Amino acid sequence: MNTYCAVASVYNGTIDKVFVNEGAYVHEWEPLFLLKTNEGVLKKVEMGVGGNIISLNVKPGDRVIHDMTLAILKEDDQPSGCD
Repeated sequence: MNTYCAVASVYNGTIDKVFVNEGAYVHEWEPLFLLKTNEGVLKKVEMGVGGNIISLNVKPGDRVIHDMTLAILKEDDQPSGCD
């Protein structure tokens, strides 16, 4: 069974850096984006699941709002070492 997760922004701000590419495999808690909040603070965007990035919706310089979908991740259904 395929499970898809939306990688959502938890801040309002601007995408400073994108660490992943579409199709890339990412591990749990691996930084996916670096976001600069409206207050000027840099925050990492991470997910507690691993899998493949199937869609990237933002690029550096894009403005984002709270709960905006930054990417879609197809969750890996194989257990990892910490499962």
